[in-house]
Amino acid sequence: PQDFDLRLIQEKYLGFDYLSSGGMIAKLMEEENVGYIYYSSFAAGFGESFLDNAFLSMKDSDGLIIDIRDNGGGDLTNVEKLVGRFINEKILAGYIQHKTGPGHNDFSEPYPFHYEPNLLHVRWLKPIVILSNRSTFSAANNFVSIMKQLPYVTVIGATTGGGSGMPFSSELPNGWSVRFSGSPVFDSEKKLTEYGIAPDYPVTNDDYETDTILETAIKYLNFLASENKQEPQE
Repeated sequence: PQDFDLRLIQEKYLGFDYLSSGGMIAKLMEEENVGYIYYSSFAAGFGESFLDNAFLSMKDSDGLIIDIRDNGGGDLTNVEKLVGRFINEKILAGYIQHKTGPGHNDFSEPYPFHYEPNLLHVRWLKPIVILSNRSTFSAANNFVSIMKQLPYVTVIGATTGGGSGMPFSSELPNGWSVRFSGSPVFDSEKKLTEYGIAPDYPVTNDDYETDTILETAIKYLNFLASENKQEPQE
């Protein structure tokens, strides 16, 4: 199942009232006291000041939802740019291999790549829920694999579509074009990400009138906030 209807979210949950920049829309859902960001494609950029203003408007909320369902990927530099807003120190983002010869298994040893925090802009270190579906591909798949290692991040929805290897494109003698993952990408534990990232909590939408995945994320963040507000037992 697709498990995603942007029009439904815009109408039912956002009331067609939200901030937008590039491929992003953002809003503080006041009644639910949860921040919401939808990022449609990592091929589309976003403004640094846009994120600064969005985070500041959400600073007193119970948490942040980052919805990347139907995000087909794009530019890995946008992944690094976005992840830098959610970390406080340099992290191991994963590993990558490169082709070293014509043989099927002629690849280099996996070598690490790291991401740095964006210390020049507002960062978000409170609870985060990422929403994913089977149409979360490529750079978006990579974003999930990196963010999932953070202790305050939870993934809800379906296993991502995978396809996170660096793409290789060429043309066959008959004029056909061919494109495939040419450089395998692994997560921080050296697990191959090509075939998708499983959610922490698998959820599917029950009907076409509500977004069960989004509502589950809202309830989860509200629950975490209520647990943190409880007085310690004597």
